[in-house]
Amino acid sequence: MRQFVEILAIPTRGRGLVEATAAVSQWATGLGIRTGLLTLFCRHTSASLIIQENAAPEARSDLEAFFERVAPEDPRLYAHDDEGPDDMPAHIRAALTGAHLSIPMIGGRLALGTWQGIFLFEHRRAPQRREIAAHLMGA
Repeated sequence: MRQFVEILAIPTRGRGLVEATAAVSQWATGLGIRTGLLTLFCRHTSASLIIQENAAPEARSDLEAFFERVAPEDPRLYAHDDEGPDDMPAHIRAALTGAHLSIPMIGGRLALGTWQGIFLFEHRRAPQRREIAAHLMGA
C-alpha cells in the first residue's frame, strides 16, 4: 500500500463551476496506483467540490442558477457579511454541496462515469486561488 498527497491550486474567475478533472486525473494517474481511493478536500468555506455533468454546459449553468435562487445575494437576509454581501450566500452554497469527494481508482484510472467531471464550485464573485488537498492511497 502506498500513499501520496498534494495540494492542487485551482484559479477561478469568480462565481461558477471550474472543471478540475484534468488536473486531478493527471496528478493521480501519474503516480502508478492501479487500485485505490482518491480523496479530495476543498480547503475553503466559500467554495466546494462536486461531481457533475461535464458535457453539456447547460447543466452547469442550470446548477449555478439554482444556487442563485436557493441562497440569493440579498443583504436583508443575512447578519454575516464580514467580507461583503456575497459572503454568507457563499457559505450556504458550500454547506449544501460539500467540501470533499472520494473517487475510486480502478485499473490506474479515476472511476468516473462517462459524463462525470470533478468541479470546484466557486461561490464568491471575485476571482480566487483555491486549494484542493488530494490524498491517494492504493497499490
